[in-house]
Amino acid sequence: MSQVNLLPPEILRGQKTRKTAVMVLAAGGVLVALMFAFYLLQGQRLSAVEEDIAAQQETNASIQTEIDDLQKFEELQVRAQQKEELLAGAYTGEIAFSGLLMDVSRVMHPDAYLQSLAATAEPPSPDQADTATTGTFYGSLALAGESIGVDTASQFLGRLEQVDGWVNPWASSVAQVDAFIDSWSYAITVDLTDAVVTERGKGVTSTDG
Repeated sequence: MSQVNLLPPEILRGQKTRKTAVMVLAAGGVLVALMFAFYLLQGQRLSAVEEDIAAQQETNASIQTEIDDLQKFEELQVRAQQKEELLAGAYTGEIAFSGLLMDVSRVMHPDAYLQSLAATAEPPSPDQADTATTGTFYGSLALAGESIGVDTASQFLGRLEQVDGWVNPWASSVAQVDAFIDSWSYAITVDLTDAVVTERGKGVTSTDG
């Protein structure tokens, strides 16, 4: 059985228009709801990212603080190393003069005595070559005094070569002072090699203690 719509066309068109408007409004509402939900989701993500950035910044600040604290120790270490190098440079070629005096007393002839003794420490020049017999010269020792008999001065000169590190002894002058007692004055010089340089003067670090 067929249906016949008896409503006027104006009413039908109005109903269709309202239906279309409702559908558009509904679609618009859904779209707005979706956009709002997307906005909230993006806001949450942005908040999470900002929290991560803030946490990382705090971590970086903490690490930087530790680095700054450790930097103090590094600076102290650098300064300590510089002082060690300066100290090592100051001790380069060091000669123990107390040891020299002991060696002099050990080789001193009983019939001779000293009137003066002078020790000179001189670092070797860069062009000075080492030799197998004498080594590098690090200074010299000058002795002056008197002896009973010229042979005593000669024997004393020979004794000087018995000391390790003492080489090239020579008498710059030998003169008779008193013929009655056969007293002679002498002036002797001897070169000092690296054998008389202390361990720290050679740059050797002690491992004791």
